[in-house]
Amino acid sequence: MKVTFPHMGNTCIVVKALFEYLDIDFITPPVCSKRTLELGTKYAPELACLPLKINIGNFIESIEKGADTIVMTGGCGPCRFGYYAEVQREILKDLGYNVDLFVLELPNGDIQEFLRRVRKLIGRQSLWKALIAIKKATKVSIELDQLDKLSFQVRPREKVKGKTDWIMRKFQHQVSKVKGPENIIRLINETRKELEAIETDPSIAPLKIGIVGEIYTVIEPFTNFKIEQLLGSMGIEVDRSLNVSHWIVEHMIKQALHLRKHRPYEEAAQPYLSTMIGGHAQDTIGNSVLYARQGYDGVIQLYPFTCMPEIVAESILPAVSNDLDIPILTLIIDELTGEAGYKTRIEAFVDMLARRKERKLRNNEYVLSGN
Repeated sequence: MKVTFPHMGNTCIVVKALFEYLDIDFITPPVCSKRTLELGTKYAPELACLPLKINIGNFIESIEKGADTIVMTGGCGPCRFGYYAEVQREILKDLGYNVDLFVLELPNGDIQEFLRRVRKLIGRQSLWKALIAIKKATKVSIELDQLDKLSFQVRPREKVKGKTDWIMRKFQHQVSKVKGPENIIRLINETRKELEAIETDPSIAPLKIGIVGEIYTVIEPFTNFKIEQLLGSMGIEVDRSLNVSHWIVEHMIKQALHLRKHRPYEEAAQPYLSTMIGGHAQDTIGNSVLYARQGYDGVIQLYPFTCMPEIVAESILPAVSNDLDIPILTLIIDELTGEAGYKTRIEAFVDMLARRKERKLRNNEYVLSGN
C-alpha cells in the first residue's frame, strides 16, 4: 500500500511527520502547479470549487508516481467539502484509476468504523503508537505555524530584501529530505534562528493586514499567488487567521476529546453571524472583527468561486467594515484568475491603506498641536 493525500500548504509536512513515525509507505503529492490545476479542471465538474479541482490534480499526479491509496479528512454542514471524497472517488473511478479512497473523520456514534479505517492505515502498528504519532505531528504543525508567523514579521522589516524568502525556500527544500518529526522540528528550530539573525530596521512601522477566508485558499500558496510573500515584499506585515495547527487542535483533537474549544472569533462574530453555517464563514466574520479591534490597517478575504459560506460572509463584511472602520478587500479565486489583475487589486488596496494611515497620522498631529 502506497498512501497519498491532498496538498495544502504545510499540511504535507505534518502528514509526512505522521506517516514517517508510523513507518507508513507514502507518496507526497508534488507541489501544486499549473499542471495540477489543469488536470483537476479537465476532469472535475465545471462549477466545483477550486480546492476540489486541485485535489483531483494532486491525486492523479500521486497515482502517476505509484500511489494506490488516498487518505483525506471529511467534513459536514453546508460546505461542499463534506462530499469531496464521494465526488473524487467517482471521478477517479471513471478515469480508470484503481485506488482506495477512505476518509478519516471523527466518529458519529460508530467508533468501530473509525477504528477500522485507522487500523487499515497503520497496519500492525499499535493504536498507542498512533496516538504518539498524532501528538508529535501536532507539535510539528504548531512549530511550522510559528515559523511562518515569524517570517511574516521579519519580511517587511528586513534590510536585505529577499533574505526571508531565500531562507524559507531553503527550508522547504531541506524539509523534504529530513525524516521523522524530531528531525523536522530540529530543522524548524535552525531555520527560526536564521530568521531571527536577519538584520532588520527597527524604525519601520509597517502596515498590518489580516488574511481571512476559506481555509484552503488562505493556506495553499499556489491558490493565493503567495499572498504573504507578495504583501511582505511590499512592506506589509500580515497575519493569517487560519492555520494548520489551529485546525488540528480545535477542530479535530478537542472535538474528539470533547474538550473546551478556544474560538474567540465565535464571540466576536455574534452581532453579525451568531451561528455556524458551514465552512469558515463565522471565522471570517469574527476574525475580521478581532483584526479591527487589534488595530490592523485592513483585511483581505480570500475564497474560491461559488463557496457558499464565504459568499454569505462577504455580504456581511461591509457592515463590519462600516461599524469598525476597517477597509476589507475580497478576492475570489478560480482557475481563470489572472495573476496580474490579482496583484493590481492588492497593490491598489495597499496604496489606499497607506494614504489612509498617513491621513490619520496628520490629523492626530494636528489635534495634538492644539490647532
